[in-house]
Amino acid sequence: MSQAQLDEVINDIARTFGAWDDDTPLDVMRKGWDGLFSDVEYTVGASAEPVDADGVTAEWITAPGARSDRAVVYLHGGGYIMGSVNSHRDMCERLSREAQARVLALDYRLAPEHPFPAALEDSIAAYRWLLKEGIEPQHIAIGGDSAGGGLTFATLVSLRDAGDPLPGCAIPLSPWVEFEGTGDSITSRADIDPMVRQDLDLKMGKAYLDGGDLRNPLAAPIYADLHGLPPLFIQVGEREILFDDSSRMADKATQAGVEVTLREWPGMIHVWQIFASRLDEGQAAIEELGAFVREHIG
Repeated sequence: MSQAQLDEVINDIARTFGAWDDDTPLDVMRKGWDGLFSDVEYTVGASAEPVDADGVTAEWITAPGARSDRAVVYLHGGGYIMGSVNSHRDMCERLSREAQARVLALDYRLAPEHPFPAALEDSIAAYRWLLKEGIEPQHIAIGGDSAGGGLTFATLVSLRDAGDPLPGCAIPLSPWVEFEGTGDSITSRADIDPMVRQDLDLKMGKAYLDGGDLRNPLAAPIYADLHGLPPLFIQVGEREILFDDSSRMADKATQAGVEVTLREWPGMIHVWQIFASRLDEGQAAIEELGAFVREHIG
């Protein structure tokens, strides 16, 4: 493990997240989060094309060599209240290169301005737009990190229940799948997680649900029926209070007959993949994701 690299990333996270309290304005949090990635040096050489995906703001991110008939729908994290294509562009460029597919990165609507189910409606609309654009479902993957990982599961369940053809595979990264902190890792790993705080998670979850049911399975997919979903590849870091969100979803999906691979990365923090420009393990994790996607979408 590249400890010096990881320490530098953790220090930057601490300076950003550590400055937030209950009175921090949301626009300050959003700017702070995106600011963590403002100095990224893009090395992939990918192109970025803004696109209206049936009313959803998105970008086609295309690395050299990416096939135009293969696509990865990517749903960024940020607790449903922050995050953007800007914060995740470098990761999406790297994923496009490793998966040899274009990445459709969504700027789905954020809470509290647009609470549940706005983000879910956007992800479903963008996926259906891809089908209308002529991309075969078996040549599509869908994935996301943290809240985007939970949204990945919710999107798959919604598409299945609506009778839509499902994508070839899915890659949820450290998915956030429930809002009440019921996993043991919430407390057992709290001392080693430098990024995620239970109090902030609860605040973001309430903003997303806007008074709605915290156990709605399309918002908290830990309560969803997962039968019939495509193959899943779940990555999670050892140092995450949300570790049990990943492990429990993997168990639940396996019990439902879904093909699941759960990959725990020793020493890693929540969504370390987005720091791939600075962290060797982030790039290695994306290479692993790319190999899985290539295998399952052709």
